[in-house]
Amino acid sequence: MLLVTGGAGFIGSGFLHYLERVTDEEVVVLDSLTYAGNEEYIPDNCEFVWCDISDKEHVDYIFDKFNPRKVFNFAAESHVDNSIRDVTPFINTNITGTVNLLSASVTVGVEKFHHISTDEVYGSLEFGEDKLFTEQTPYDPRNPYSATKAAAEHMVKTWYNTYGLPYLITSAANNYGPRQHHEKLVPKVVCNALENKVTNMYGGGQQIRDWIHVDDHCDAIWELDKQNILNEKFNIASGNEVPNMEITKKILDILDKPHSLIGVSHERPGQDQRYGTDFSKLRERTGWSPKIDFDEGLRKTVDWYHKYFNLIGIE
Repeated sequence: MLLVTGGAGFIGSGFLHYLERVTDEEVVVLDSLTYAGNEEYIPDNCEFVWCDISDKEHVDYIFDKFNPRKVFNFAAESHVDNSIRDVTPFINTNITGTVNLLSASVTVGVEKFHHISTDEVYGSLEFGEDKLFTEQTPYDPRNPYSATKAAAEHMVKTWYNTYGLPYLITSAANNYGPRQHHEKLVPKVVCNALENKVTNMYGGGQQIRDWIHVDDHCDAIWELDKQNILNEKFNIASGNEVPNMEITKKILDILDKPHSLIGVSHERPGQDQRYGTDFSKLRERTGWSPKIDFDEGLRKTVDWYHKYFNLIGIE
């Protein structure tokens, strides 16, 4: 049995829909259904259990009941702006929650704990430099969110070194695709554009991010699982660096909306300039490579949000 945490969220639900296509194994989903989660995103073939992973007693009960073979930990508070306003939920979920899952995994003898992390743990790169994040890049988180994700990675490795829990850590580039909360850039721009509202870009939107479609991300996770690779860390990316301003213009062009719907706001505290992620280790070890063309993937993503926002009354 596979246990997936955070399955009502963006990437977690993407993984559940991916699993529908590739395995018949039983899947149990844990989620606390915060503002960023939606139970409707969980496929019908999965068993859903409400759980706040910061509650150790409840986590222990669930692991004892289901005795999972593998754990895929997608559960996380993830919005940087929220972490700047109040880091407490990020500590509770991203650090304490991860520790509770790790401890319960040791107790029931989990075969693998796969922790899904982010390239933001590495900090920021400079504009114009050739340097990329590798698995050997020192951790240098620059905001409360990424600091809690870096701490969680250290905990995962500690549980392997101390308790022998088999693990895998993957740090992914910026994901885009369906079912993402509208606080994030792509759905936010679509939602604002449909209402002819301006999207204000931090510092003019010159920040560069490496973008990967959520389906490619899930495909890489499953490829690592199929090849039974353990006790290592891999970066997952597509080598597709795009400034936030450019992706915003692409979205407006798809929707046939004017670029005048782009505004400028103040610079966010702890703002990272550029993310660029080297995934050559993953490619060389597994043969995996991203399959989804960015422009085509973005168009299909915008179409998904267009239909979704129409359903909820935003046209």
